[in-house]
Amino acid sequence: MKKDIKKIVLAYSGGLDTSIIIPWLKDNYPGCEVIAVCGDVGQGKETDGLEEKAIKTGASKLYIEDLRKEFIEDYIYPTLKAGAKYENSYLLGTSFARPIIAKRIVEIAKAEGADAIAHGCTGKGNDQVRFELTIKAFAPEMEIIAPWRIWDIKSRDEEIDYAIEKNVPIALTRETNYSKDKNIWHLSHEGLDLENPANEPDYDKILELGVSPEKAPDKATYVTIGFEAGVPVSLDGKKLGAVELVSELNRLGGENGIGIIDIVENRLVGMKSRGVYETPGGTILYAAHEALENLTLDRDTMHTKQMLSGKFADLVYFGQWFTPCREALSAFVDKTQETVTGDVKLKLYKGNIITASVTSPYSLYDEEVATFDEDEVYNQADADGFINLFGLPIKIKATLDARRENNK
Repeated sequence: MKKDIKKIVLAYSGGLDTSIIIPWLKDNYPGCEVIAVCGDVGQGKETDGLEEKAIKTGASKLYIEDLRKEFIEDYIYPTLKAGAKYENSYLLGTSFARPIIAKRIVEIAKAEGADAIAHGCTGKGNDQVRFELTIKAFAPEMEIIAPWRIWDIKSRDEEIDYAIEKNVPIALTRETNYSKDKNIWHLSHEGLDLENPANEPDYDKILELGVSPEKAPDKATYVTIGFEAGVPVSLDGKKLGAVELVSELNRLGGENGIGIIDIVENRLVGMKSRGVYETPGGTILYAAHEALENLTLDRDTMHTKQMLSGKFADLVYFGQWFTPCREALSAFVDKTQETVTGDVKLKLYKGNIITASVTSPYSLYDEEVATFDEDEVYNQADADGFINLFGLPIKIKATLDARRENNK
């Protein structure tokens, strides 16, 4: 542990981990100044009272940076356009929040002349990688302090003990100490009874962004989302900014029990973890975007994009946002989105999202060609030659296999 560090910028949320890290840094780096930085990516009231708390526990100052608009437009929407879901389920709510926060922390650390950047990520989690890869991308020379990898604290119970010892105020108990991460896109829940996949989640106890499908209204809610080049721009015909649009869809989705998943995922460090995620607005946007792509993308482009979406999701999940590969994939995705413009009407009902209608000026659906009724634009006899040529490799192999068998 280097002792000549005199100014440290700390990624600060005000949660249990980062709250106790301030006094720990002061104890272990004597005379150091700790500057706390909170990236506001839509955690809402969690930022209330943070400045007083940070300074009271030993920080010299606190930056609260409003990153919500940039977060949605420059991180969420590119991932949405890619159709990226980690392991085909997780909409990456925590994953893409880390690069934007870490990037801003680096900017502040440089402006402050800091010797090091500290974070509260555990040595078991993915976030340590996401933070540190971003720091390496923008400040490769910067010292990184990760207390969880070097201190003597071994559990969240011991963290609570340390907080009590250092008179750090914490708004939780040992019984409600779920590990949570909240932003404008999602809310995650991990730990306690959720650590055993055999336990059914008590949704009445843990849900915060909405209700379970059982408690959703018996009447369906309709919503129409307008897209321009793959980006959502309107709700029910009204133009909205990114923050307002996602917030309103969160409200509608939450009310209708949308976007609740309970998954066991493979962490980057190798272990499996179980979590419950709430992503009401994001789940609606993914469904709408996919429906519009089905109408506007040609087959080969859509299938190629679907293959690459998994790779895009892996890059985001693994913290590799600021890499040439992710940037190259985004360039491909942006090209595919040039015609993903139109309106998608969805029916929300008790956790379900049902497509009601899709319209686009770039629709590739030709009713005259697709109809089951009589038409004058498609010659069904053409299918004979197509099938003969398409099936020729199969026919040749079967013929030669039979000939070899007969010659034995």
